[in-house]
This record gives sequence, structure tokens and C-alpha cells, in this order.
Amino acid sequence: MKVLIIGYGNMGKTYANSFISSRFIKPEDIFVLLRSETNFFIESQIPRANFSNSFYEIIGDFDIVILAVKPQDFEALAQTIKPFLKQNQILFSVMAGITLKSLEEQLACSKIVRSMPNIPTQIGMGMTVFTASANVDRKELFIIQNLINTTGKSVYVENENLIDAATAISGSGPAYVFYFMQSMIKAAVDLGFNESEAELLVNQTFMGSVAIQNSYSLSNEEWIKKVASKGGTTESALQVFEKGFLEDVIVDAVKSANNRAIELGK
Repeated sequence: MKVLIIGYGNMGKTYANSFISSRFIKPEDIFVLLRSETNFFIESQIPRANFSNSFYEIIGDFDIVILAVKPQDFEALAQTIKPFLKQNQILFSVMAGITLKSLEEQLACSKIVRSMPNIPTQIGMGMTVFTASANVDRKELFIIQNLINTTGKSVYVENENLIDAATAISGSGPAYVFYFMQSMIKAAVDLGFNESEAELLVNQTFMGSVAIQNSYSLSNEEWIKKVASKGGTTESALQVFEKGFLEDVIVDAVKSANNRAIELGK
């Protein structure tokens, strides 16, 4: 199986490195189409000859073409590569906001996969939600999901609207986590810890909490009850959250992100 990655930014590099490290695809079977000649290949196991800014005439030779350019660059790219694409190829998009319909119309291809990854894909701990056009069969979906899973975990959805919802949850989600962590670090510093101590306390607390939550079949609500004893310190903090309607604020924030994702996709 030969793969062409168009665009070699964060996501392009992530997929290339993940395919190689997982041994799912050999380095010599990965090709990268760049906007201009660069030295990106120096840091890669991909052969130097597999990097180029002039692969257009052989685009039709690849089984899977990964579109990893910025959304604002897609229209110009589509006009350039459209004449060279073939109907039996799978086009795999990681571009935010570009719908299946738009991809099909601008590329004149029927086998399209649209995905929404998140930033932890860079370390193999990502979460990707993806959907596909009707002409992508089960075998092809299985191959695509295996490729995606080299960067973490994935969920396939038939309803394309859930890609926008995934953008609001898992796509933007890491920033929500970092925001809460930063708030806790600030509180720890206010209470007397230095910056490095505060970061260690908070980082390890998050890592440990996620690890133990994944190790047992208890719900988040049950874990909260285990930590929050009656009349204790945790209960006091949770009461402040409740008085500030923090749960409602979080839900409203996620819905706002979802609405913005829908707007950007129009």
C-alpha cells in the first residue's frame, strides 16, 4: 500500500511518523507532496527521493491520499490535483470544516474520508472521529481506521454532523483540560507552592486521575463520591463549583464550540 501525504505540518508529520513507528507502512511507501522544496526529509526515515513539490503527475498511483493542508489552502490545492486523481483512490482529509460534499464536488472523487483528530495524536494518545462517503466500503474503512489508530484511538460515525460535535469535544477538549490545569496551578501558587511544585502537583493529579478512572468500571460520579467525604475539603470545593453553575458553564462552552464549528463549515 502506497500513501501520499499532501502537506507536512503537524498532522502530516504525525501520520508519517506513526505509520512508520507502528510498522503499518514502510518508509519507502510513504511519499510527501510539499508546497516548495524544504529540508523536512532530514528528520524523517522517509527516503529523500519521496519528498517533492512535483508529484502531481503520479498522484493517481497512490492507494491513499492524505489531505493535511490548512483549510484555507484547500480550494487552490483541489484545482491543482483534481486532474490527476482516480476514482479508486481513497482521499483522507484531516482539514477542519471541509465537508464530504465539498470534498467530493471539488475533487470529483467518490471515496472520501473526513476526520477530526486532536493534538495528542502527536504522541500516539490522540482521539479521532471520522466519517466516510457511501462509496468507501467496509474493507477500506477498516484499513483507514487501522491507519488512524496508529495515532491513538478512533470512533467511526455515520452522521457527518457529529464531526462538528467531535470538534467541540475531543478536538478542542485538550485546551479545556489545559485551562483547568492552569487554574489549579495558579491556585497552588497562591497557596504557597512555587511554580514547578504547583505544576508537578497538578500534572500528576490529572495523570493519576485519568489512569485510575480507566482502571476500574466506576463512573465519574462514583469516583467523585469516593474522594468527597461528607463535610470534608473536597465537598467544600465542589459546593463552590455548584454555586457557580460550573457544569452549566462547561456545557454551554462546548455547545458554543460546536456552533462555531458548524459556522466554519458553511
